[in-house]
Amino acid sequence: MNFRGKNIFILLIVVLAVGFFGAALGIKVFQSDDANTVNSSISDADSSEGDSDRVERVQDIIKENYIEDVDDEELTEGAIKGMLETLDDPYSSYMSGEEMEDFNEEISSSFQGIGAEVSMQDDKVTVIAPIKDSPAEKAGIRPNDQILKVDDEELEGMDLNEAVSHIRGEKGSEVELLVERKGVSDPFTVTLTRDDIPVETVETDIEEVDGKKTGILEINSFAETTAEETEDAVDELEDKDIEGLVLDVRGNPGGLLDSVEDIMDLFVPDDLPYVQIEDRDGDKDKFYSDLEEKKEYPINILIDEGSASASEILAVALKENGYDTVGETSFGKGTVQQTVPIDQEEGDTLKLTNFKWLSPEGNWIHEKGVEPTEEQEQPDYYTVNPLQIEDTLKEDQTDEQIKTAQIMLTGLDFETDRKDGYFDESTADAVKDFQKEDDLEVTGEIDEETAGKLETEIIEAIRDGDDDKQLEKALEVLY
Repeated sequence: MNFRGKNIFILLIVVLAVGFFGAALGIKVFQSDDANTVNSSISDADSSEGDSDRVERVQDIIKENYIEDVDDEELTEGAIKGMLETLDDPYSSYMSGEEMEDFNEEISSSFQGIGAEVSMQDDKVTVIAPIKDSPAEKAGIRPNDQILKVDDEELEGMDLNEAVSHIRGEKGSEVELLVERKGVSDPFTVTLTRDDIPVETVETDIEEVDGKKTGILEINSFAETTAEETEDAVDELEDKDIEGLVLDVRGNPGGLLDSVEDIMDLFVPDDLPYVQIEDRDGDKDKFYSDLEEKKEYPINILIDEGSASASEILAVALKENGYDTVGETSFGKGTVQQTVPIDQEEGDTLKLTNFKWLSPEGNWIHEKGVEPTEEQEQPDYYTVNPLQIEDTLKEDQTDEQIKTAQIMLTGLDFETDRKDGYFDESTADAVKDFQKEDDLEVTGEIDEETAGKLETEIIEAIRDGDDDKQLEKALEVLY
């Protein structure tokens, strides 16, 4: 089993290409050249005529006796989805021909949608990471947010493909999401305007650290062109005589294995495998890079809870090769999927988990994540809850939204004495200073306009990387 040069189907993330990301939902995968092998094994499994007859008998009974007319195709799809549900695996699923077409379009093109990567966790549509500069990121959607409703439509009971079909829509159209967030007592609503989500996977910058020119290479996802873009970016940074490099895969939900495999050739030497693949019998195959020696300059990598799958393959390979890993524990996806065509003419497809991927040393990070060697959280305002108010907040009130506003004000350098949700005089003074600076009516009270402005400026501060403690830590420990 040789992964290089083949497109083995590894589901690394479900892409909310609504309408993650007009509109489409896709799954970033690798097409397999081994489809015939998979098909033959499935044919053997289907040789039990007794079970097939039972399923057909149930379908006939329903069609003949149910009080309403039923559609054969819907019954068949329901049976398939029911079988997959018994696996209790959020990464195994059924895709209709239409869904498969949407997915294939998204592997190599720009998308329209909200731009959030999701999976199904605890029977809820769960955000793994918003895409950088997407409507989802600009609206403050965060990793592990769970989407409960779409435009008042309950998502409970739907599979992932059904759920995202309710989020699809054209560029410029609005969608309202009801979101549940850990640590927030009540769900909140977010209204997003769908937009183009371009595939821009690599960005670079240079920082001076103690007089040393340090490259920062941010990889946002692993798409078809990412390895080439990364190699070009490294060459450009080295031409500028960098003396160290920080790789940043925070919020990177994954992508193509071929892409991360080629990137390993740049950073991970061949004395350890960069990944191991384990089959259902426990047999393992090890895969090595072509790099003989490490780079002459120091390297570390930034991760967070939005780093998943291919990002984790890269992060744990670097970690177990002696590089520092900085930030917070990653998402934790350590399984491999292949797709199997059900109906070639219609395009219906099964995506089925059939391998584990292991770290160079044989560790399985599934549902545990990659732990950083240097743990560093972001400032409170990076993870503050959305500020959504119905009634104006005033002095001497106590409210969870007041606590949120106090954290935001402090993050924007308008200090308050309290951050416990009690609206004291120092909070009123901070609000007045904020309102004055932003040309708002100076009342010392937080109405909808002030709340909206606070929310907007906090999101902009996060996107601009103000007070990025994790990056600061990575630069600090690099040399």
